[in-house]
Amino acid sequence: MKKLDFFCASLRLCGLIFLMAFAVSAQTVPAPKDILGFTPGDDRKLASWAQVVDYFQKLDKASDRVMFEEIGKTTMGVPFVYATISTPENLKNLEKYKQINAKLADPRKIGTRTPSSARGKGRETAEQLIAQGKTIVLITCGIHSTEVGSTLSSMLIAHKLATSNDPEIKNILENTIILLVPSLNPDGVDIVKNWYDKTLGTPYEGTEPPELYHKYVGHDNNRDWYAFTQVETQLTVDKIHNVWHPQIVHDIHQQGANGARLFLPPYMAPVEPNVPKQLVEGYTELGNFMAADLRKKGLEGITTNTTYDAWTPARAYSHYHGGVRILSETASAKLATPITVKFEDLRGASGGLDAKVASPNFGPVWKGGTWKLRNITVYMTTAAFSLLNHAADNRESWLSRFYEIGKEAVRPRKDGELLGYRIRLTNDPENMLKILERGGVWFFFEDNQKTTKSGDGTFPSENAVVFLDQPYGDFAKALLERQEYPHLADERGNPIQPYDVTAHTLPSLFNNIVEPIYSAKNLKTIRHAKVTYGRGDCVLGQQNKIALYKSSTPSMDEGWTRWLFRPCTENEPLADREIRLGNFDQKVPPNKLDPKYRVIIFPDQSPNQILNGYAKGSMPDEYTGGVSKQGVENLRKFVEAGGTLVFLNRASNFAIEQFNLPVRDVTKGLPRKDFYIPGSILRTELNTTHPIAKGMPQQSIAWFETSPAFEIAQDARVEVIARYPSDPKNILLSGWALGAAKIAGKAALVEVTLGNGKIVLFGFRPQYRGQSLATFPLLFNAISQ
Repeated sequence: MKKLDFFCASLRLCGLIFLMAFAVSAQTVPAPKDILGFTPGDDRKLASWAQVVDYFQKLDKASDRVMFEEIGKTTMGVPFVYATISTPENLKNLEKYKQINAKLADPRKIGTRTPSSARGKGRETAEQLIAQGKTIVLITCGIHSTEVGSTLSSMLIAHKLATSNDPEIKNILENTIILLVPSLNPDGVDIVKNWYDKTLGTPYEGTEPPELYHKYVGHDNNRDWYAFTQVETQLTVDKIHNVWHPQIVHDIHQQGANGARLFLPPYMAPVEPNVPKQLVEGYTELGNFMAADLRKKGLEGITTNTTYDAWTPARAYSHYHGGVRILSETASAKLATPITVKFEDLRGASGGLDAKVASPNFGPVWKGGTWKLRNITVYMTTAAFSLLNHAADNRESWLSRFYEIGKEAVRPRKDGELLGYRIRLTNDPENMLKILERGGVWFFFEDNQKTTKSGDGTFPSENAVVFLDQPYGDFAKALLERQEYPHLADERGNPIQPYDVTAHTLPSLFNNIVEPIYSAKNLKTIRHAKVTYGRGDCVLGQQNKIALYKSSTPSMDEGWTRWLFRPCTENEPLADREIRLGNFDQKVPPNKLDPKYRVIIFPDQSPNQILNGYAKGSMPDEYTGGVSKQGVENLRKFVEAGGTLVFLNRASNFAIEQFNLPVRDVTKGLPRKDFYIPGSILRTELNTTHPIAKGMPQQSIAWFETSPAFEIAQDARVEVIARYPSDPKNILLSGWALGAAKIAGKAALVEVTLGNGKIVLFGFRPQYRGQSLATFPLLFNAISQ
C-alpha cells in the first residue's frame, strides 16, 4: 500500500514538473508585444518587415513547434520567408510527410494506372498513406499591403500555436502541418508603414500611399498565379506550393469598410469549369462550417456565396493543384486608424448581398459603429483557427479528397475524348512552356528529328504535346482552351460584373497556335527532351529618349509598363510636376537645348486622374493637381515640335478630349445592358503596311477592358493601324462580349498627326499584366519609329 501511495505521489510530482516545464516554456516564447513593443491590432500601430522577420526568428529559436526559413529575396531585395508549424515530432519528419503528399498528389506513383490486379494494391497503399499523412494547410497573408491586418494576425496565430496547450491546439498541431507566410509582398509592408507613420496625426492619416505597394504591379500581384511574372509569385509556387501540395490554402484579405464584416466561401457563380468538383464541394463545406462556427462565437456581418467568384486561375493556383482556396475578406478600417460606420451607410454587393438585411447567405446583421484594427485581427484569427480545427478534425477526409482529385486527373483518356493539345513551336513558345513547366505540367515533343530555335532558346522539335492525363492537366487545359464566360444578368437585365476578368487563353495572348488532340493515332513518337530557355534582348535603351508618365495617383498599368521595360531602362518616370513645368529639353554642349524625350508613354489611367490627380486637400500638396491644363499645353507643344505621345487604353480618351482630336470613342455613354466587355480577348485586323504593325500577322488581338473603340472623322489626318472585324460574330476570341456589334469595324489602334509630331492611340492594353505578348510588338514599334 505504501508503495502504491509513493507511486501515486511520484506521478503527481512528475505531472506537476511536466506542467511547470510547459509553463516555463510558454513564458520563454516571446509574445509579439515583447518584440514589437505593441500587440498586433493596437490602434495606429504597424510593424515594419524587419520587425516581423525578427519576431518569427525569435519564435523559431524559442519554440520547438516552429521552423522559420528564408527562401529567397523579394523584388526589392528583402527576405521572403515562411514558418512551418506543427508538433516537434512532425517537424522532425517533414520529409516523410512531403513524400506522402507527393504520392497522393500523383497517384501514378502508387500504382493507380497499373493493370487491374495491381490497382487494388494501389488503393490499399493510398489508404495507408492517408492514415499516416497530415493535412497540409498553407496560410498566406499580406499580398495586398494596405490590407494591414493579416500580416499582424500572422504573429498572433503563430504565437498561439507555439504556446497554447489547449486540447484544440494540440489536436491542430498533431493532425496538420501549417505553412504560414507572414506576407506575400514584404516590400509593401514597409511602403505602407512608412507612409502611415509619415502621415500619422495629419489630415492624411489613414490614406493609401501615393505609390504602388508592389514596386511593379500593386494590387495585381494577386493576379499573377498562372503567368508567374513576379519574383514573389515564383518563390511561393516553386518553394511552397510545388514542394508541399497543400490541401487547403487560406488566403487572408480585407475588403471595403461599408459592406459585410467578413466574406467566406462558397463563391458565387461562375466557377471556372476546370476546377474539380471535389474542390467545389471542399471549399463549400469548409466555408459554410467556418461561417456557422464564427456566428456561434458571436461574430456578426458574415456573408457567403456573394461578391467573389472562382472564375480565373489568376487568383487561385491551388484550385488547379488539388487544394481548396479559402479566401477570407474582412472589412477594413483606415489602415490602422479606427473608423465609424453608420448603419445607413452599409451597402450591398454582387450576389444579392445587402449588409443591412439578414438573409440565408448573410447574418447576423452588424448594426454599425466603431470599426478598428483590433476587430480585423479578431475576425482573422478566429477564422484561421476555425479553419485549422476543421482541417485537423477531418484529416483523413481532406487527404482522401486530395487523392481522389489526383486519381481522376491521371485517369487514362480514350480516343474520342480530349486527350491533350499540340503546341506549334513556330512563334516564340518559350513563355508558354515556362508557365506550364512551373505549374507542374509535363509536356513532350514529337520526334521529327528537328530543332526549333526561339531567341536564345532551343527546342528539340516543331511541336510540343501536352497530355491531360497527368496531375495538373486541368491547369494546362484552363490556360490553353478558349473561355466562354456565361451571360449573367441581375433582375433588371444588367450584366453582373465578374470579380476580375473573363479570359486567360494563353495561345491568344501569346500568339501561339495550339490544336486539340482527340486521337493518338497520328502522333509521332513522343519523347522527353532537354529544353534550353534563352533570355531576350533589351528592346529599349536610355539612348532612345523614351519617357514613361507616372501619375501621382498610382496606376498599376504604369507599373506593368515599367516592369516590361525594366531590363533596358532606368530612366526616371516623367511626373506631373515635370509636365506642368514643360521640362522636355536638356542642355548639351555648347549651350544648346536638345529634346530630353522623343516619345512619352501614358499608361492606362482615367482621363480625370491624368488631368486633375488627387483633389486639393485629399493628399499633401505635392501629390495633387495632375498634369493640369498648363501641362496639356506643354504636351501639345511637344507634339507639334515633332515629339510622339503614346496613349494606352483609357488614357486615349484624355488625348481625344484635351487635344480635340478628330476621333470619337463609340463606347462612351453606352448603357451596360447594351455593351459590356469586362476583360476579354478580341480579334483585330492589322494594316501591316504601317510601321507600327511591321512584321506582325494580319490578324492579331486586343485585350479589351474598360476600353475605347474609335470612329474617325472624315478627311482627318488619322491612320488606322488596327480595327475590329466588321462581322460581330468574329470579334470575340475568349471571354465575354455583350453588344460586340457596337464596335464592329471600328478602329482599335490609330495614329493621329498633330503639327510635326504624332499621337498614337491604343484602344486596348498592349502590355496587359505582362501577358499579351502578341501585342508587345505594336507598343515597341510605336515608340521606336
